[in-house]
Amino acid sequence: MEEKIIKYDHPNEQITVLWRPKKCIHSAVCVNMLPAVYDPGSRPWVKPENATTQELIDQINRCPSGALQYELHNN
Repeated sequence: MEEKIIKYDHPNEQITVLWRPKKCIHSAVCVNMLPAVYDPGSRPWVKPENATTQELIDQINRCPSGALQYELHNN
C-alpha cells in the first residue's frame, strides 16, 4: 500500500509543503511555531500562504517525526 502524502502548494510557487499523516506524532511543533499556517481545526489545516518560504523551511526542519517535509521549486 502506497503512503498517503498530502501536498499544499504555496501561491509563490517556490515551495510545496508535504504532509504524511501516518508519520505524524502530533507533537504540535508546527502549530506552536506557525499557528497562522497550521490550524488543526480548519480545512485545509495547512495554509502555507501565511508564511514565507524560509519560515516554512525553518519550521519543517524542526518536525520531530518527519511527517512534514517540503519540495522547493526553481522558478
